[in-house]
Amino acid sequence: MLETINNTTFKNLKLGDVLNLERALLLTDRLNGHIVQGHVDGVGQIINIKINSNDIVYKLLTNDSLLKYIVKKGSVALDGISLTISNVDKSSFEVSIIPTTIRETNLASKKVGDLINIETDIIGRYIYKFLNNRNKNDIDYEFLKKCGF
Repeated sequence: MLETINNTTFKNLKLGDVLNLERALLLTDRLNGHIVQGHVDGVGQIINIKINSNDIVYKLLTNDSLLKYIVKKGSVALDGISLTISNVDKSSFEVSIIPTTIRETNLASKKVGDLINIETDIIGRYIYKFLNNRNKNDIDYEFLKKCGF
């Protein structure tokens, strides 16, 4: 789909590139972890990779339209891999990744400068939209006070 090509790194894929594929969760399955839909909201760029003794920290630069949904300790999917955000600043965020995740995904082949698909947290997106699309007809403290509650 044109939407996919325009909003993902897929236009840059070459024959032999590694992708992360996972079957969708069945509605009857137990939910364990983050809610990932498989939609790509946009693209980020890896700007630093720091190798520690027990984890690898990837720092990603992205635009404000995605970063507004990124919160520390929240979830994000990078190339379809559900991860926890370990740090956020004004223009970037970090994820700390355990060695098993590196071994079992395409993150092992990623390097500084590479682009990566980003899916932000769906619950965060809904909350953001709800809070930012409120109008004067919403029920809030002032409305309730004015109506005698």
